[in-house]
Amino acid sequence: MPKTIANIKKALDSHLGKRLQIRANGSRKKTVECAGILSETHRAVFVVELDQKENSCKRVSYSYTDILTEAVEITFLDDAIAVGK
Repeated sequence: MPKTIANIKKALDSHLGKRLQIRANGSRKKTVECAGILSETHRAVFVVELDQKENSCKRVSYSYTDILTEAVEITFLDDAIAVGK
């Protein structure tokens, strides 16, 4: 798996528009899991449009550093590739 922020961004750029599952560290040792579509990548963050049936908010954003530090783990559902493991 990519070990630099530039490589993580490149890997996410190649999966724009694909469905994914996110597992992120929440507050007080809770883990948040949600599904959606990778909609945008920017210089420092990426944006995920969440499934509306399951979530109250429309979108979330995380930094590439979150993946590097393993605070966020992404699994692309179409081709079963995990990012952040």
